[in-house]
Amino acid sequence: MAELASLVQRLEVAVGRLEAVSGDGGGSAGGSGVVAAYVEAYDAIITGSVGQYMTLSQQIGGDVQKHADMMKQAFSCQRQLLVTSSCSQKPSDASLTALLAPVSKVIQQVQTFREQNRSSPLFNHLSAVSESVPALGWVAMAPKPGPYVKEMQDAAQFYTNRVLKDYKEKDQKHVDWVKAYLSIWTELQNYVKQHHTTGLAWSKTGPVASASAAPPPCAGPPPPGPPPPPMASSGGSGDQGPDNRNALFASLNKGADVTKGLKHVPKDQMTHKNPNLRTQTGPVRTGPKPFTTSKPAVTAAAASSRKLPPVLELDGKKWKVENQEGVQGLVISDTELKQVVYAFKCNNSTLQIKGKINSITLDNCKKLGLVFDDVVGIIEVINCRDVKVQVLGKVPTISINKTDGCHVYLSKDSLECEIVSAKSSEMNVLVPGKDGDYTEIPVPEQFKTVWDGKKLVTTCTEIAG
Repeated sequence: MAELASLVQRLEVAVGRLEAVSGDGGGSAGGSGVVAAYVEAYDAIITGSVGQYMTLSQQIGGDVQKHADMMKQAFSCQRQLLVTSSCSQKPSDASLTALLAPVSKVIQQVQTFREQNRSSPLFNHLSAVSESVPALGWVAMAPKPGPYVKEMQDAAQFYTNRVLKDYKEKDQKHVDWVKAYLSIWTELQNYVKQHHTTGLAWSKTGPVASASAAPPPCAGPPPPGPPPPPMASSGGSGDQGPDNRNALFASLNKGADVTKGLKHVPKDQMTHKNPNLRTQTGPVRTGPKPFTTSKPAVTAAAASSRKLPPVLELDGKKWKVENQEGVQGLVISDTELKQVVYAFKCNNSTLQIKGKINSITLDNCKKLGLVFDDVVGIIEVINCRDVKVQVLGKVPTISINKTDGCHVYLSKDSLECEIVSAKSSEMNVLVPGKDGDYTEIPVPEQFKTVWDGKKLVTTCTEIAG
């Protein structure tokens, strides 16, 4: 039996090796073995939108082409990291920093090139790339790498809008360049959401990743182990022959006589009738306890009662306003055009943002009042309840998603603002009048869709009363 189990195990190992060799056509960076699914998906981005961006950059030439060559190297370094993570287990923080070093180095080179060429006629192109290239740092962001990519894409919007303004009527090639470049980050964000939702995915098998070692080949899943050994008999003699089974069946066939060999237990020795025995022998084991949800409920309540410390700080180009409870008079005054503001889980508070910034995001906030001067990009309200947003200057777009209760106060300079809503309710826009009073107008929530013979036509419905 042992020889048969050994033979089966050897055959399974051989089959696993043959399958790995046959799958080598995938082109793993490690030299042999199949490529993980999320590496292939990343390759599709490189050959697709990145390739189109490279082609248009070469057509434009000059500093844009040089910048594009650096970006190509950055994506190549990140692909190498993805190959490593697909074949290796997650390393320590120190080792992970070393693994991220090649990508970080290229990102720094891209940003340095912009600073060294401020007099370039294509400076807006260089700035758009330089402001958004930190999106490649999503591999170090957890647990929300996808929104981070979106924030970095928004950071480039100010400069891409300048490129569109300068070349929209002059050279379509530059307009196509903007579309191709922004599509890189759109596709990358979708890729991260699908394959690395809460952070860079690492293999659960294989060696621990190391910066000094090349990425190991991916040989597919390990073969299953050998079959379990035959179950031993519980008898004292260890005899596994049919004699013991025959004796067992013969005893069962006795019917009522099978209990004649049992010993009678007097009442003074029964623990359920003699309390003194329970105190002498300790607690009586009554079998496994029934399933109960009391402990998890207590744990969940304790977890919900824990409060994270409030945060109001500038992290790079991002203002973080988090976990603010009942704080009135939060102010962000020292702002720059390239900065973004991200407010998360702020309840019963007010926030004022002075100056002109790139974008603002309100995420999972309740009864938050926001007042700001100017935004060149977009205001996003996501998963919020009973929030109020007031613009004093200008804002081109306001996006409201999965929000119940949102009041938007527009200024005279922002009446052309576009408001995009989805999966939201109780939305109202307040428009200023000549006398300074506001007129409240509800945003439609109910729609009617009909087929006109060629296409679907959707219109708002008005409910009387």
